[in-house]
Amino acid sequence: MRKLKFHEAKLLKKVNFLVWKREGSHREAMVMRRYHITGRDDYKKYASLCRMVQKLVSEVKQMDPKDPFRVDMTDKLLEKLYNMGVIPTRQSITQCERLTVSSFCRRRLSTVLVKMKFAEHLKEAVTYIEQGHVRVGPDTITDPAFLVTRNMEDFITWVDSSKIKRKVLQYNDKLDDYDLLN
Repeated sequence: MRKLKFHEAKLLKKVNFLVWKREGSHREAMVMRRYHITGRDDYKKYASLCRMVQKLVSEVKQMDPKDPFRVDMTDKLLEKLYNMGVIPTRQSITQCERLTVSSFCRRRLSTVLVKMKFAEHLKEAVTYIEQGHVRVGPDTITDPAFLVTRNMEDFITWVDSSKIKRKVLQYNDKLDDYDLLN
């Protein structure tokens, strides 16, 4: 690229093509850094989910409070979001209005591993997942963006052939000689 002339450089001095005002990139970058999200697409998907839920809540709130359809839809929405682990209780629909991208990020497998003390840091948890050391139920998960529901939390374990599992069992003096054959 050629060197810009003086008047061209002066015109482009106040223009930043990397940061757009309407995107709120500072918040996005902060959340992506905190939860170790590598793809911007994941953040955008979580943001669109939040917007959809907030739009649904506003539609439901406009209905008559005694309408059986409103009561049914409110219960279903609260139950679904609670089972996903995105909201802490099923008390009121106002929790759904305050839904954020961070609440979805806290349910990612990497974050849950840190919370359950499988890993000390988020980056370490992402590495374990990508290397195939973690399974949820019978399935080995290699995607750190895997959303873990409240029911799935109990089924997170190390893969049987994992060196980390062997090291943990050896440390706790629970390593069986039969396991060494595998």
